Amino acid sequence: MKKVVVTHWVHNEIIDYLNTFCEPILNQTKNTLTNTEIQNRCRNANAMMAFMPDCVDANFLDSCPNLEIIAGALKGFDNFDVEACTERGIWFTKVPDLLTDPTAELTIGLMIDLARHTRQADAYVRDQKFSGWKPVFYGKSLNNASVGIIGFGAVGQSIAKKLKGFNCNVNYFDKLRPPIAETATGVSYQELDQLLKVNDFIVSVLPLNSDTHHLLNFEKLNLCKPGALLINTGRGSVVDEEAVLNLLNNKKLGGYAADVFEFEDWALTERPKKINSDLLNPELNTVYTPHLGSAVDTTRLNIAMAAAKNIEQVFKGGTPEDSVNSVAS
Repeated sequence: MKKVVVTHWVHNEIIDYLNTFCEPILNQTKNTLTNTEIQNRCRNANAMMAFMPDCVDANFLDSCPNLEIIAGALKGFDNFDVEACTERGIWFTKVPDLLTDPTAELTIGLMIDLARHTRQADAYVRDQKFSGWKPVFYGKSLNNASVGIIGFGAVGQSIAKKLKGFNCNVNYFDKLRPPIAETATGVSYQELDQLLKVNDFIVSVLPLNSDTHHLLNFEKLNLCKPGALLINTGRGSVVDEEAVLNLLNNKKLGGYAADVFEFEDWALTERPKKINSDLLNPELNTVYTPHLGSAVDTTRLNIAMAAAKNIEQVFKGGTPEDSVNSVAS
């Protein structure tokens, strides 16, 4: 049977499904394998089910000559050299839609947490400082707030749709998407500088590429209205974390929430190796989550199942449903 390397933990249902058409090589720990270990496991494998912490480049592929497909259990694939896959006749697939609503849901949760100081309030209660109601931790309301969304793909549009329940004034910027008629969508297009200047909340859900790397740098973020809250659930390196730290310390930004971080972007050789400890200072108004965008149990099951089915389609000689590239037969 053909061999499939599964780089991260998957549900038993996925293992049972894979066993019907291949020999899965599993990692059922909750730990990320080193890239060297994954590469060693893939040397004689026919497929790889890949996840966000993984990184595949041309050198990796050259050591794995039997690979027919890398099936990404993910949506964003900036850590994977798709062009190198295509040159070697290897399919690359992603899971396009299943992550959208969970990521949008988490984004709104982070907006509320940041605006209402829930992290600090939770610590206040746990430290036994709460002795009855006092006028502390006054924050901002999402209701009737002005929200600027940077990146208006599937996730950005899902966020906008959900924010309408809060009566928000929703604006967006997306270089790749022309202005959409407000009457049709309930949102307004703004150029990036204007969006940064006028909105109470700034939400980044952009993918990472050469155009978006550090798009939100000091110069841009310094345009934000005083006290604006910045939320990043797209890719860490779209935001310059050093600039965020500077602006938080100078009270220009009112807070920062993130589910993604610069050190995660393996394809960037100059990335930091960890989160700046100063950015973790509890005195700053920040909320962080460990890349939980799609971390809903049923969602993760469905994502891995979609990746498994893409592998099966290739093994049967077909075109995978969620292919990113095109491979000559």
